Amino acid sequence: METASLRELAQELISRAAEAPHGRNTEILHGGSGHTLRQMVIALTAGEELSEHENPGEATLYVIKGRVQLQTEGVAAELSEGDFLVLPHARHSLDALDDSAVLLTTAINQY
Repeated sequence: METASLRELAQELISRAAEAPHGRNTEILHGGSGHTLRQMVIALTAGEELSEHENPGEATLYVIKGRVQLQTEGVAAELSEGDFLVLPHARHSLDALDDSAVLLTTAINQY
């Protein structure tokens, strides 16, 4: 059994994102082929965004560090460290209000 510090990983990925030309960095913690669950940490520097995209299916978002704003269908929700959200089944975008890292958990369709 392995453990991981999400706080330490978040800080490391935020540092990498600050050096990246597009201001983001990700790391898959769990999942992929043969799994029904995928978990990844996404780091964004302040002012960067994940532009509007389709809902990946059943998914949740947990803010490890910073503040982000999720926008969907004209509605915005501001989330900060420790906040948890079930992603809506609609197109959405994510903006980093501060240097931020989130844990995205998605169910992988195995059909």
